[in-house]
Amino acid sequence: MELGEQIKRIRTTKGLSQKEVVMEARLDKAQYSRIENGKTDPSFTTVSKIAKALGVSLAELFSDNDLEEVNSYDKGLMERVAMIDQLPEDERKTLFTILDAFIGKKKLKDTLSNVLQDV
Repeated sequence: MELGEQIKRIRTTKGLSQKEVVMEARLDKAQYSRIENGKTDPSFTTVSKIAKALGVSLAELFSDNDLEEVNSYDKGLMERVAMIDQLPEDERKTLFTILDAFIGKKKLKDTLSNVLQDV
């Protein structure tokens, strides 16, 4: 499932309007609509704001699992994510580079695993 679809699914399951999420996340209404409709890829900071506004962890936004535990909220993780905005620009860039490296590594492992299973 695409990120925008997942965000919309969680929002509607929780009975929230787009306006409520936009106000809580402090995002532009048009930008949020484009994200939900899959017309744009949000930045990590924007995704973390949306997760916080929805009251879910970042992992839940990227999970294909049913929404049984959609109301769970990892406050420790979200506190760390919120602190990212307060880091100096160079430290933020370094952190995002590290995150991208780990995410890329995970995707590569998954792809290789799938290829090996197909062989």
